[in-house]
Amino acid sequence: MNLINSCSGYKSANLLGTKSNEGIENVAVFSSVTHIGSNPPMLGFFCRPTTVTRHTYDNIKNTGFYTINHIHDAILEDAHHTSAKYDSDISEFDKTQLSSEYKQEFHAPFVKSAPIQLAMEFVEEYHIKANGTLLVIGKIVGLHINDELLEADGFINLSKGKVAAINGLDGYAISPSTTRFKYQRPK
Repeated sequence: MNLINSCSGYKSANLLGTKSNEGIENVAVFSSVTHIGSNPPMLGFFCRPTTVTRHTYDNIKNTGFYTINHIHDAILEDAHHTSAKYDSDISEFDKTQLSSEYKQEFHAPFVKSAPIQLAMEFVEEYHIKANGTLLVIGKIVGLHINDELLEADGFINLSKGKVAAINGLDGYAISPSTTRFKYQRPK
């Protein structure tokens, strides 16, 4: 399990925030968020098979809204703890030092200390027949970034925010710097 989960390399480290129709907040760590497209701005994430209850997925399907929040160095342990299997009537915010916050009357909670917070609206999903996972696709409808991370050309410098990456299921890394190259064209 560890071999296969870590052989693909570093993955994004995000907390997905949702809220049930009953008003119970949920936050869970995901390492499978990926860029789908820029126009319209869309991201996807993979959800494990729904053969057991998946609170994040159920809340997204029932409400149509969720947030993606970048994990950073100061919240690693609490972020990782959100992978524990709590009953649906228990919020991971209550079991960690993580705090929720709401912005612009958006339905789902953001993680208060996250340096990058994305408000997401469910668009569609694709069932992966080979292993029963789901690719869930959402549209970015709001983007909140700590000012010091944003470069003049629109680049978000994750290193400045000490944003984490995940290796495997339980390994975390913080990139010390960013190297950028110009857009390449044939010589």
